[in-house]
Amino acid sequence: MSYYDQFKSELQNILSQFAQSKEIFDALEGQYEERKKEIKKQKDIIVRLAKERQVGFPWLADAYDEFFKLQDQQIIDFLRYKKTPAIQASEIVKLYSQKRREAEKEKRIYKYLVEYYESIFPELADLKEEVADISEEDQYFMADYSQSELEDETTKFVTKEEFRKLSSIERNQLALERYWKRKKSKWLIGRIYERYVGYLYEMMGYDVDYVGIFKGYEDLGRDLICHKGNEIIVIQCKNWSQFKTIYEKHIFQFFGTVFQYKDENKDKNVKAIFYSATKLSDLAKRFGTELGIELKENFKMENNYACIKCNISRVNGTKIYHLPFDQQYDNVKIETNKGEFYCQTVKEAEDKGFRRAFKYKGLKQK
Repeated sequence: MSYYDQFKSELQNILSQFAQSKEIFDALEGQYEERKKEIKKQKDIIVRLAKERQVGFPWLADAYDEFFKLQDQQIIDFLRYKKTPAIQASEIVKLYSQKRREAEKEKRIYKYLVEYYESIFPELADLKEEVADISEEDQYFMADYSQSELEDETTKFVTKEEFRKLSSIERNQLALERYWKRKKSKWLIGRIYERYVGYLYEMMGYDVDYVGIFKGYEDLGRDLICHKGNEIIVIQCKNWSQFKTIYEKHIFQFFGTVFQYKDENKDKNVKAIFYSATKLSDLAKRFGTELGIELKENFKMENNYACIKCNISRVNGTKIYHLPFDQQYDNVKIETNKGEFYCQTVKEAEDKGFRRAFKYKGLKQK
């Protein structure tokens, strides 16, 4: 084979390979264009979902409405075209089925909105668990008391006969014991959990601000702020049921509020601790570690801990003790370096010269 023939053969091979490559390229380009269209389609869906989510997914509510409309139409058609037609009944069913669907559609939109806001602000989910403070049991014990006697919070826990018969020490101790034994609302259990964690830090010499108790859902997730020298510990407490799990969104929310607090207190050594009576998801634990948040998982409250606050007045040195259901209990801070302390029993407080706090009635008008 001449040099020319050899060159021509190699050139034909190259052209053939080029043609094959072009076919592959064209096919890939076609797939790429299809993929671009699919990506754009998915992107449009995501954008639409994001927009729709903020107004409660009305298109999804419409889809449900259409589904139920078809179901209702079967009943209407049956009444209208059965062997003995019931035209009037079919019109009534049509009217009320429409009203029912409209109500269900509105309910679904509000439901989606609530779930959306809960996903952004996890603390909102706790609002569902709030109940009234005065239970039927309170009302039972408080019956037949005089107006002046009702000013004493122990009337919620002892009968009229017990209140009038027992000594103040016996009456107050009995009320405290029943306070611990009585079934409590989830809101109150959460509050007691915050008190317990705060108590532990007060015992370690920290000055504790019970932000969650006083500001409620305006606390930005900072339930406790504990001060000691240049150190500040920001604490969030979650006393949830054992079957519930703390997820990463709760850690993110807490990190955000701690970050803001650090930015506002750059001259302080600010730490973050997350207390939970239940477990955390694996991802939540990973994020907590990465974000520098100390995690106290499955941290249980000690039952009947020393909760009586023995406080000394800054004004006149009066020694006063406060039970956990007393009006000013959460306003009182215990400073052990000033001779103040927590104790377990009413007798212990009174033996050391402390008297029960009177109900605060506000400033008298002149």
